[in-house]
Amino acid sequence: MVVDGASKIFGGLVAVNDVSFSIPEKSIVSIIGPNGAGKTTFFNLLTGLYRPTYGTITFGGKDITGTRPDKITSLGMARTFQNIRLFGTMSALENVMVGQHARMKSGLVGSILRPPWQRKEETRVREKAREMLDYVGLRPQIVEEMAINLSYGDQRRVEIARALASEPQLLLLDEPTAGMNPSESENLTQFMRKLRDDLGISILLIEHDMKVVMGVSEYVTVLDHGEKIAEGLPKAVRADPAVVEAYLGKQG
Repeated sequence: MVVDGASKIFGGLVAVNDVSFSIPEKSIVSIIGPNGAGKTTFFNLLTGLYRPTYGTITFGGKDITGTRPDKITSLGMARTFQNIRLFGTMSALENVMVGQHARMKSGLVGSILRPPWQRKEETRVREKAREMLDYVGLRPQIVEEMAINLSYGDQRRVEIARALASEPQLLLLDEPTAGMNPSESENLTQFMRKLRDDLGISILLIEHDMKVVMGVSEYVTVLDHGEKIAEGLPKAVRADPAVVEAYLGKQG
């Protein structure tokens, strides 16, 4: 993915200002910054929820600027949200089955008439959903539980499994360790590496936990008030005076 000079303006508010950015293949990259820095708005630009006021976004060699979210998903991009957005009254399994819609062939007519090929596809989708839930570590005995009844950590696993079900080349994780204890955060850090190594996908995350960021990222970009103020290897970014000032304010 390549972002060239992306800006987003809401009325008189400049939420993202002239940000250029790229994600190498099979890499883990983080975007950090204080609250209100424009991180989630930037995510929303990448995934089509917002259209950039200025600038272009290219993914897989295609200009996706202003493309609808469902079309972007079909091109191989998936995301999770800071606030988990599962279908609470659907089971964990059904939530992940929904995540495969971009790769399914049956439409409305097939769903109504249910020809043999449609039933076969539904069976395949259900089996793959179980595989994804097992892959993210959800216990087999709770895959049929309604999502609303699952623990926070298990809901996060289901959300990641649903994103993976669309077979993404790029996975965007918005605050994936929010609400997790240190042990859960460490497990997720290891899991992100596993995703990259096993599936060969790139991962972009917004994260406040600096231990996670420094432990998993190969490259870090820092936003402050919608502008990119630093970019580079984790250790260099952590020591950058502009980054220290953004988080702690001017000293002395």
